[in-house]
Amino acid sequence: MTASSPVLDIQGLTVRLPAGADRLNAVEDVSFAVGPGEIVCVVGESGSGKSVTAHSIMGLLPPGQLTPTAGRILLEGDDLLRKSPAALRALRGHRMAMIFQEPMTALNPVMRVGEQIEEVLAIHTRFDAAARRQRVLDVMRSVHLPDVERLIDAYPHQLSGGQRQRIMIAAALVLDPVLLIADEPTTALDVTTQAQILKLIKELQSRRKTGVLFITHDFGVVAEIAHRVVVMQNGRVVEQGRAEDVLRRPRHAYTRMLIRAVPTLTPPQRAPTGQVPIVLEARQLAKTYVIGGFLGRRREVKAAVNVNLAVRRGETLGVVGESGSGKSTVARCIARLIEPSAGAILLEGTDVAKLTTGALRPHRKRVQIVFQDPYRSLNPRRTVGASIIEGPMNFGVPREAALARARELMRLVDLDPDALSRYPHQFSGGQRQRLCIARALALEPEILIADEAVSALDVSVQAQVLQLLDDVRRRFNLALLFITHDLRVAAQVCDRIVVMQNGEIVEEGVTAEIFRNPRHPYTRALFEAAPGRAFAFGAFETD
Repeated sequence: MTASSPVLDIQGLTVRLPAGADRLNAVEDVSFAVGPGEIVCVVGESGSGKSVTAHSIMGLLPPGQLTPTAGRILLEGDDLLRKSPAALRALRGHRMAMIFQEPMTALNPVMRVGEQIEEVLAIHTRFDAAARRQRVLDVMRSVHLPDVERLIDAYPHQLSGGQRQRIMIAAALVLDPVLLIADEPTTALDVTTQAQILKLIKELQSRRKTGVLFITHDFGVVAEIAHRVVVMQNGRVVEQGRAEDVLRRPRHAYTRMLIRAVPTLTPPQRAPTGQVPIVLEARQLAKTYVIGGFLGRRREVKAAVNVNLAVRRGETLGVVGESGSGKSTVARCIARLIEPSAGAILLEGTDVAKLTTGALRPHRKRVQIVFQDPYRSLNPRRTVGASIIEGPMNFGVPREAALARARELMRLVDLDPDALSRYPHQFSGGQRQRLCIARALALEPEILIADEAVSALDVSVQAQVLQLLDDVRRRFNLALLFITHDLRVAAQVCDRIVVMQNGEIVEEGVTAEIFRNPRHPYTRALFEAAPGRAFAFGAFETD
């Protein structure tokens, strides 16, 4: 292998799907390469075949379900498809490594994080325990983890999401592999943490000359880090080339659609809400959690402090901030899913913060919430129709009337009413989120809370769900409380926004004004962290 040879060279890869699938092959005739020190982004929606391609490289395809039937995958000239399982195990971690999307599920919850990094060294090297520990500390420092002497003995749940992802990167890089595969490693992270991880991957790639295959659905991320881009649709490569060429002069219609779907930091024109009556108001709302006690040391965590906000009928109020800012705590207090510690929650004048469980029941239907993960929100053992009609029936609506309403709502969210007899796993992620919106609307609420309702979706599906939320707000004249960590998303649907940091509101105002002139340093930091700022401000818009 010469210095100019690719680290990874995929030639005509085809992977067969099981019988009865919606198409013959998961990926078909896929070819591209990754050079030393190069970041190649593979872009596409869910089902495009990008993750199947990555798992084929690593030899992680489920046996008997996904089967490579043609092509070659050359890692420094060695064909991985001809390797035995034992040979692939020897290569994983040593010459090639992978970072997964959700570090909390990828890490063992009952092992210390240092032990999980050290495990790679124990398998692939003859270092003694002291040398292994020193190597783990060194690689933890290289990914800019703080206080590594303490963190090395921590468990995954004791770390933040960004720190867990850094642990995954440290484990992947501990043996200096020639190929690093990053499968949607920043999708579930705050924009500021995402920016840090993207910067870290670029830094490590440059320093170690590692070839990086970065899988994403977001062209904003592509604009931030990619040298070259591969666009996949329905298992095939539809376009590839230098990042600048693909971003500025996309040739394929699918590529142009994905680029247009990236939300920008330019808010569209929205009619002022004026003096429309206030439906929801929080006054001096606070939530304090008490942690520890008894034998442990007791401490208080102030998740929300003196929060004041109001939402008018027909208005969308965005609540923006990072994980730990208190925005979801405020949403759950307003929905009375958790008890506020202090303050008032006024629904058209009624303070529901002080109502007992029994007295609160009539108000439950007035506030409905759509959560981030639709699959966890729906009962996998019940048909979606049963989930949608459950709420109305609990409030006395006859079954036939509830079913008729469910069919209307399925049409409203652009789903087939005949699909009410299907189960959640038979729908895509975007379709499941539409079902959760339909279920929330079944109770005819006055206030709809969307708590990170689009953050886990592909950007194209995200754009569709955002449009749907805006449509139902207008159609039913709802007050919409929109919780998000992404200012790009907030720009598209919010009339006004409040920015939260450490449980407090640090800035609020009309969306267009805040986007034009953010005053608080934290708000400005969120803007700076938006991936692909040229994208965020529409510089790459195509015809």
